[in-house]
Amino acid sequence: MKIAAAQLTCVPADVTANTAQAAALADEARSQGAELVVFPEFTLTGYELEPLSADPGLCIADADDPRLDPLRSAGIAVAVNVALRTPGPQPAIATLVYGADGAHVTTYAKQHLYRHEQGAFTAGRADGRFELGGIRFSLGVCFDNHFPELAGRAAADGCRVHLASSLYGTGDGIHERATVHPAIAGQGLYVVLANHVGPAGPWTGCGRSAVWAPDGSVLAEADDRTPSVVTADIPL
Repeated sequence: MKIAAAQLTCVPADVTANTAQAAALADEARSQGAELVVFPEFTLTGYELEPLSADPGLCIADADDPRLDPLRSAGIAVAVNVALRTPGPQPAIATLVYGADGAHVTTYAKQHLYRHEQGAFTAGRADGRFELGGIRFSLGVCFDNHFPELAGRAAADGCRVHLASSLYGTGDGIHERATVHPAIAGQGLYVVLANHVGPAGPWTGCGRSAVWAPDGSVLAEADDRTPSVVTADIPL
């Protein structure tokens, strides 16, 4: 199976513009033969915590929110991370997975909230899993991937590919990106990182979305400048 990692420069707090940009990248991934494309953290708004706190309308209502229709109709399975409304007063940072037919497959809410996310979002309580094309996948969102036990549980549960929707910035983020994901791969998983590139809230995304093999080698890697997709083959 060919899997794509996407990176984009989000328009701050503009769901419509970012959905269109993500849909175009999904189309590019599909044209390259990918069956699944993974997007960064807060794909549809950028990492814009103040606007998200001030305007609940920026949050996706549920998996059937019509604003996601351009992605659901892209003809490729997608894993897109959003601010998602919950029954409580605070949204979750959640990855929604859809099949190539647009059907909702699963939702995973970020379990390990990073600093200023605490108090503004609701932490998830369950691991994310799904199966596609005979491969079992696990899900993590940015800071989640700094907790080895998450990947350990995934490997023990028969997962072969870990999908990481993230924001790693320039500076320390470059080092973290290059160390965290090979360590996950070392637990016997392929790792697919989708990262921001360019301005992203208080940071500048360092790009370099990538795919690692279980031996820690890099199978595909984007540059640090351009919204794009990179693809790699994952053996069945």
